[in-house]
Amino acid sequence: MTTRPRLGYLMVVAGAVLFGLNGGVSRVAMGSGLTPETFTTLRITGATAVFMLTALCIRRSALRPPTGSSLMLVVALGLVGVAALQLTYNIAITRLPLGIALLLEYLAPVLVILWVRFARKEAVHQRMWLAVALALGGLAVVGQVWTGLAFDGLGVVMGLLAAVSFATYFLLGEHNVGTTDPLRVILWAFVVATVVMNLAQPLWTVPELDSRTTMLGRLDGWSVNPWIAVAAVVVLGTVVPFFLQLLALQHLPATVVTVIAMLEPVIANVLGWGWFRESLNGLQVLGVVAVLAGIVLAQTARTVEPDLLPQP
Repeated sequence: MTTRPRLGYLMVVAGAVLFGLNGGVSRVAMGSGLTPETFTTLRITGATAVFMLTALCIRRSALRPPTGSSLMLVVALGLVGVAALQLTYNIAITRLPLGIALLLEYLAPVLVILWVRFARKEAVHQRMWLAVALALGGLAVVGQVWTGLAFDGLGVVMGLLAAVSFATYFLLGEHNVGTTDPLRVILWAFVVATVVMNLAQPLWTVPELDSRTTMLGRLDGWSVNPWIAVAAVVVLGTVVPFFLQLLALQHLPATVVTVIAMLEPVIANVLGWGWFRESLNGLQVLGVVAVLAGIVLAQTARTVEPDLLPQP
């Protein structure tokens, strides 16, 4: 397959923007009386239904379950890269300040690069390490992690597991889309995640929601039907960005995609400032610039000549 890096960049940036915006919409949805666990089950189950409907309409071959090694990889993607990622992240943000939870989750690019360099023995440009350092440092500043360093053991463990799950999503996704139809991969990964989440928190436990829920923050004077918010989370905050970032792996290596995905927490923090009246000072703006600089640097490091690879 011919790779189109520019298309890959567009896809992963669009996915990161939608994931970042999704944080605000999720707050609105959960404000109607949904617990994080129930909300996660509703989100994943709804996304699976949309993926199935999409496959039914445009590519029915995707409805056939993968077999053999492809099936095992898809099961792992669903268990770790979808269900575990959502669950561990939701627990982390309830026990840690948001900035720290995001910083822990976004250790994923470091894990991806370490895996590619030392497990796969593949070339990684030296500039990629600087790109990751800039992006992580910028995230620490944006999230102002020094304002909430109270140690919560379970929260930290969940944040680190979220990083592992996030890295696994990209690494398994990169492998799967190289051998299997991406729609088929994402559909069956979400089927696996749906089964797991419904065993943990069944869909039928979703409570009756209020007819209207506030838009919160600067939009507090406005209200919306909570099911509209849930639908937006399912389609624009889950189906579209997950699929876009999986498709991006057809055109870009996982090492680059994970660094670009660091736009998500930056957007979430800017959204928090613009929508929820959360502070965003000059130092945080510099952090945003550092993240963007890291992302730009990562683009220049997506390829490397064999002689640039340090010898083990």
